[in-house]
Amino acid sequence: MASPKSLLEAENNWKTAMGLSFPGERVVIRGKDLFTDLKDMRWMELLLFGITGRYFSDEEIKLFEGIWVLCTSYPDPRVWNNRVASLAGTARSTATLALSGANALSEAELYGRKPDIRAYEFLVRCEKILKLEQLNLEEIVKQELNAHRAIPGYGRPIVNKDERINPLIDLLHKLNFENGIYLDLAFNIESALLTGRWRMKMNIAAPIAAIAADRGLSRNEFYNYMCLCFTGGMLPCFQDASDKMEGTFLPISCSKISYEGKNLRSW
Repeated sequence: MASPKSLLEAENNWKTAMGLSFPGERVVIRGKDLFTDLKDMRWMELLLFGITGRYFSDEEIKLFEGIWVLCTSYPDPRVWNNRVASLAGTARSTATLALSGANALSEAELYGRKPDIRAYEFLVRCEKILKLEQLNLEEIVKQELNAHRAIPGYGRPIVNKDERINPLIDLLHKLNFENGIYLDLAFNIESALLTGRWRMKMNIAAPIAAIAADRGLSRNEFYNYMCLCFTGGMLPCFQDASDKMEGTFLPISCSKISYEGKNLRSW
């Protein structure tokens, strides 16, 4: 918690090496001029530079962009966060509010950012345990299941197969990123689950967390990189609902509601 001294020192005095704008002149990001040093960057490259302060190869940027395209751009209004974007559209709200609400809803327990982070943490923890030779992989899997009844990044609530895995593997092969300490570990964990009695297949959270760890992203950097990734699916849902008659996105008639409260009352 901030002390009175630290608050007084920070009053009207925010020290940062992250960036600054000079209206009418230039913009600086992490010590680099946006209009000269960084002007040729792709958007994903600039995003990752802002988050990490690091430069990535062209192949790495293609991989990070590919994760967003292949793994998260579902324009399906039935998906829980996309539904918020569609509801905003049918209510004639703005795209900014639609994305804000839908992205806020992406902090889910079973889908979205929380499973991503738990998968990252588990892979890093698992690798440390294996390096210290405290347990073998099957013992780690058993302990995790006994403690939490699930392993983040494995299994799926609707179906056991994740249709995004194979396209991601194809992209990894194309860019020569098919191997890595954490990526290999992610697939070895799946093998341990499939050869055991659990029959749990990997979902997309495990390989993308492994890719991020192998490419040197920290836990928080991985989260920050992923936090806008669903917008490619949200905006089409918002646009579609905005183009249709107002209020017609998935209405429910009163007769479809199972009501067990008091009878009709006068107000």
